[in-house]
Amino acid sequence: MKTIFDGRQWKHQPRHFMANGAILPNPEQAERIDRLLAGAKDAGCSVEAPQDAGLGPIAALHSPEYLTFLENIHTRWKRIEGAGEEVIPNIHPANRSDSYPKSAVGQAGFHQADTACPIAEGTWEAAYWSAQTAITGADLILAGERGAYALSRPPGHHAFGDLAGGFCFLNNSGIAAERLRTRGLRPAILDVDVHHGNGTQGIFYNRSDVLTVSIHADPERFYPFFWGQAHERGAGDGLGYNLNLPLQRGTADDAYLATLDVALKRIAAFGADVVVVALGLDAFVGDPFKGLAVTEAGFGRIGAAIAGLGLPCLFVQEGGYLCDELGANLASALNGFQENSG
Repeated sequence: MKTIFDGRQWKHQPRHFMANGAILPNPEQAERIDRLLAGAKDAGCSVEAPQDAGLGPIAALHSPEYLTFLENIHTRWKRIEGAGEEVIPNIHPANRSDSYPKSAVGQAGFHQADTACPIAEGTWEAAYWSAQTAITGADLILAGERGAYALSRPPGHHAFGDLAGGFCFLNNSGIAAERLRTRGLRPAILDVDVHHGNGTQGIFYNRSDVLTVSIHADPERFYPFFWGQAHERGAGDGLGYNLNLPLQRGTADDAYLATLDVALKRIAAFGADVVVVALGLDAFVGDPFKGLAVTEAGFGRIGAAIAGLGLPCLFVQEGGYLCDELGANLASALNGFQENSG
């Protein structure tokens, strides 16, 4: 299996993260790259750089207004007297139909959902190449690979079409799925991150051409709080094409795998011919966010179960934060898939 990675992803070095009113070190550290690369190599993956497909595949899901904001906001922010080093909003509109301000501060509030997606000097370049990594992964699948791993960092599944949030700026998994769809395939996105893929859901919620499935810790008391309940099934043409499978906090391997079986049956019923796995490794029992309790061996079982679909699969990195087992968890998931793929 090939791993796609670009070193410019190192340029995103977020410093701050506000939780429960406290300013803390940001958990989405670039050090994740080293540990994930080690895990991919332990799984026998070769590493190659992505191609630059340009803005087109990204703009297929993200508005030009939003992309202009991401590319330029840090430069504009630095002109504000007394501004901090990172773009972090302190005001938000009541809804998406409110007026769009000219102010950099106001636009930050419009385009950043929370305080967990600070934008610094290298953020746009890193996010751009994170997306290109996923696009190249999709192109490998289109070229006939049965599996590929896109080491995309910063992650993407909390990013809506015009809104960053939860460490995410561009929706890498969604961009990859759209790339596959426009090339004639019928993609399903399977999100196994501990947090609900709210941005992915939002992008495809009214569509029937991409199935979105998310297994995650119950959001009633867990980020992202406002999305991810089972009754959210899609709307309009997309009604019945979104499946949320929230789990009780602390759910471990066996119950998780039983829920994954439900997800895989829905993907089969959709008639998918390719799967994009939004691969969050933060469902791990030892992850700092402590939402679920999947073990290292459990990730291998997850990979094996996905392989049982018999479909080509692109794994796109989402969450999974600094702990000693991060690389081993990735290797377990990728090995589980490779060892059980036909």
